Amino acid sequence: MDGAEMRRRLKGDRGLTLIELAVAVLVLAIGSIAALRAADQSRMAIGGAADRLLAQIVARNRAEELRLLPPEERAALPTEITMGGQTISLATTTKTTAAGLTETTVTARAQRGGGAIFVIYLPVEPAS
Repeated sequence: MDGAEMRRRLKGDRGLTLIELAVAVLVLAIGSIAALRAADQSRMAIGGAADRLLAQIVARNRAEELRLLPPEERAALPTEITMGGQTISLATTTKTTAAGLTETTVTARAQRGGGAIFVIYLPVEPAS
């Protein structure tokens, strides 16, 4: 081997350049940031699950109370319930449907923000 051939071979075996290394580090950093953001979104979605579950239970219980109680006793139901160590606010709205039923929407919201909505259809009570 002569000196010119030896120099050509050494030029091809230099390894990574600084720019190639910087691009590789950039790609890894972007991938890591995307993975961390996805994990954070999952944590936030799961974090409110207990609040939503408690609100669903309270809303369903209120809907059953409305179904079982006579209309004059429904107004006396409390607007706040404590369950699982949390205070859950309840709101009820009603409207009459074209079919002659009363559509009652129960909205329950936990202190920390989790909530639930439950809709029940009740027969219209005859006027006394």
